[in-house]
This record gives sequence, C-alpha cells and structure tokens, in this order.
Amino acid sequence: VCQEKKIKIFSIEVIRLYLIKKLQPCLEDRRRYHQEFASSTSFHGVQNIVRRRSRTHRGLWLLVVTGCLGIVIWQICCRFTYYFSWPTTTTVVVQYVENVKFPAVTFCNLNRFQAHAVSNLQIIFLLWNIVSGVVQKFSMEDKFSQEINDFLLGNQNFSIKEFTRKNGFYLNHSTLLECEFFGRTCHPEDFEHVFTEYGNCFTFNYNGLPARSVSLSGRGLRLLFDVQQEQFTDDPALGYTDAGITFVIHSPKEVPRFDGLGLLTPVGMHAQVAIRQLKSIIQEYPWGECKPDIKLQYQNTYSTNGCLQECKARYIQDWCGCLPFILPGNGTECDLLKFYNCVYPAVSDIEIKGLCTVGTHNSTCPAPCEETEYPTTVTYSSFGGENAIKFISAKLKKSPEYIRQNLVLIDIKYHDLSYKITQQQKALSVSELLADVGGQLGLFCGASMITLIELLEYIFTNFCWMCIFLLLKAPEMPQWNNPFQNQPTHKEKNTGIQKEKNTGIQEC
Repeated sequence: VCQEKKIKIFSIEVIRLYLIKKLQPCLEDRRRYHQEFASSTSFHGVQNIVRRRSRTHRGLWLLVVTGCLGIVIWQICCRFTYYFSWPTTTTVVVQYVENVKFPAVTFCNLNRFQAHAVSNLQIIFLLWNIVSGVVQKFSMEDKFSQEINDFLLGNQNFSIKEFTRKNGFYLNHSTLLECEFFGRTCHPEDFEHVFTEYGNCFTFNYNGLPARSVSLSGRGLRLLFDVQQEQFTDDPALGYTDAGITFVIHSPKEVPRFDGLGLLTPVGMHAQVAIRQLKSIIQEYPWGECKPDIKLQYQNTYSTNGCLQECKARYIQDWCGCLPFILPGNGTECDLLKFYNCVYPAVSDIEIKGLCTVGTHNSTCPAPCEETEYPTTVTYSSFGGENAIKFISAKLKKSPEYIRQNLVLIDIKYHDLSYKITQQQKALSVSELLADVGGQLGLFCGASMITLIELLEYIFTNFCWMCIFLLLKAPEMPQWNNPFQNQPTHKEKNTGIQKEKNTGIQEC
C-alpha cells in the first residue's frame, strides 16, 4: 500500500513539474497576452481604452464601451423575451385559379321516417335520437324511460340500423326529380348513403368519387327534391316541426357534421347558395394550437369532428364492449339494449368528465394544421311563378298545391373561381432572431461572430491559467515515511536552515 502511495505522489509531482516548466506562463507573458488581446480584438472601443495615454480619455471610452455593452445586453434580452412569447402574424391571400374543386354536399330530409312504417311504432323517433346521441347530445325526459324499457324487453333482436336504412328517407327518381352538375345530368347513384342524426342522408361528391372541379363561376350543382310529406313524417314533440331539406357543405375528405349547423331549405322555396373556399393554415404548438403528428385511424385527413368521433368510439368500446354503427371503427355492433343501458350513459359521462375535448393543443382533439371550409351566402325565393307551377304540375302530374307543399329547389355554385388562404406564421423565426442579435452587436459594439470566438478563446485561456495556478498552489502531499526514522538531528536542522536561507537568497 505504501508503495502505491509513493507512486501516486511521484506521479503528481511529475505533473506539477511539467505544468511549471511547460504551461504556466510568467507574469510578464500574461501581461503581454492581455495587452495584445486588448490592442488587436475586433470588439470596438477596447483598443481606445488601452492605447489612450490620458486617463480622462480612457475613462470616457470606458463609459462609452460599458454603456454600449449594457444597451446590447438589454436589446438581446428583449429580443429573446419576445421570441419565447411565441408571437404570430396572420396573412390573408386571395388566389385566383382556372378551376377549383367542388366540395361534398350532404342532404337529409327533415322528416326522417316513412309514415306507414312508424304509424304504430312512434317510439322509433325516440330510439333514433338515443342512437344518434353519440354525435349530437339528446336530453331524454324520464317519462319515456318505462316505455323504452318495455319495448326493449319485448324486442331484443330489433335492429334500429336496418329499420332506418329500409324505412327512412330514400333517394331515387321519385324523391330526386332533377340533378344537374355543371351542365351534366347526375343520378341518385352518384350519391353515397351515410347515417346522421337525421337518419338516412346522402352525400354528393363523396371521397370515393374522382375529384370534380368547376371551371366557371355561377354554375355548379342544381337539385330538385320531392320531400313527399305524405310519405315521410317525424315527431313534433321531439322538436322536428319543419318540412324541407337540410344540407351541409364540407370537404370531400371529411365526414359531414350537422349538429345544428346545417343549412335549411323549406318546401316551396328555391335556395341560391353561393360558396367560397377558405383554407386555414395554423402553426404548430407553441406558436399555434395544432399538432402535426396526430393522425386518425379511420380517416385520411385529420379534422376535429373526425377525431371527436374516434375518441368517443374508443371510450364506448372500452366501457360497453361494442361499437355504435354511427361511429367509425371495427368492432361488435351495439344492440338497442346496450345503446340504452350503456352507450347513452357513456356519452353523457364523456361530456361531463371532459374525456373528449377539442380546441387547444393540450386537448384530445386539437385544431387541425390545415383546414378547408366553405363559407356560404344563401338567398331564398318562392319556388316557381304561376306559369312555372302549371308547367311543373302538368309535367309531374301533380297539383299546384302539391308542388308548393313538397318541392325544394337548391342551386349550389361558386361565387368566383378563387380561394382565400388564411395563414398563421411565426412573427420571429430563428434566423431572424440571430439577425436581430447580430445587428445589435454590430451597431453598438462593432462585434461579429469572429469577435465572439475571440472572446471565448480569451476566456478559455485565462480559465486554463487559473486552473494551473490553483493546482500549483495546492498544499504539499504528506510524507508517508516513518516520522521517527526521518527526524533530523540538531546538526542537520541547523544545516537545513542554512541551506534554506541560501536557497531563498538565490530565488530572490
């Protein structure tokens, strides 16, 4: 052990001797290094502090350099504070094009079911409201609970999905009397069936079809519906008191969302709908509220409505062990009993606890980074004049009163061949921040990146010298020999004192 300690002490002494001979500069060398740095640095003003012989001039230049340095530090702190407040600007650009893609349009009849199918089954209206409550919240009164329980116990194999598909609103040549898209005839086969809170609905220009585009403003989709009020009905007690067609305009890549936001055209009216295309681009967090890495499992394009539906589907599938057919996903379809006993309470629980939220970056479904909307301007007029009513009445072999009570005409067209882009941008990028910092340094101190490297080299060199100085000033390592064996005699002590004096004189 003593041998190892001696080797260690010897190694330390060797290092100390090397530092003394090779790396530690003398006082004169250090002074010369500081003088050369102050005289040759590109940091403006320091040279004048060193070279001026007058103390007054030196003091003035010292104040000037110190003041400029303080201003630079203040300006740089302000720029960094502004940058980390994540500021944004919004630009609006109107882009004119030769042709523009036509949106998807989903149509529904306000009278959801065929009258003959529900004449003895009025509870169907209430059951469908419970089923569609996963997309639009429905508040059910307690007085209906016993009636629903009795029906479910007596009809456990009843499928509300198949019943609605067969006995809800249908689209054929008797309900869609005319369909024209940009001068070409369209047919009921060009529409895709979809379930919403209005039961059977039909989407034109859905995602499965090739993209349709319009190359002339003022023309688009023209539809003439026959809502057949005698054939289709609804329950006014649940709030369905109107007759006509409701529709929503949306992106072909997104699911339709009514939720009280659909446009309504009553019977006997002609609706002229002028649309514009609006694209919104939102920055990712922390500048904006979007998250570009979020993807939907069952849809190619992210939207808050699609994300909200998938979120509800996951929670309902976990709690109830089944999946509502009106929500996206793959799983066992919920029957009516599960809808009433589990799905309906689960949807209420999701909303009360806030398990599926939308809007901000930390919500379940943040705002999309890119979104396409279609703002509309709708004008209405009475459908047909006297001559037109007589002509259509003779053509359809229907009475004028039937025409006024059942027909709905809808024209949807672009206002002009352009689209508006609303883009949220970073008010200060990293390159602009560096440019601001460099500009402040250059304006007040004449400094650049080379100057910063010079300062770093100067600080590093002095730091190394300081470390060497502290290492050489460390206390001497203790001797590990036997103190009694190495004690000098009185004569040796006197001789040693004399040698120390002579050595001290030589060192001085």
